[in-house]
Amino acid sequence: MKIKVLFFGITTDLVATSNLELGVLEGLSVSSFKNLLKENYPKLENIDSYAIAVNEEYASNELLLKENDVIAVIPPVSGG
Repeated sequence: MKIKVLFFGITTDLVATSNLELGVLEGLSVSSFKNLLKENYPKLENIDSYAIAVNEEYASNELLLKENDVIAVIPPVSGG
């Protein structure tokens, strides 16, 4: 199945793109997706944590991805 991945902030620099389309196995969980990202983009290990949103809603690790989902990789934000 195909999904679209959007990268924000420092994650854009770490993966050298702001978006991509991936073919993944059907029934992939958010947790497994994170592992897949780290395997394909080892520089993501350089940040402590990041949030995942699926179709503009924050997602738990247990959520199963579906065809044509849009996944956002959101790094920690600091500011004041």
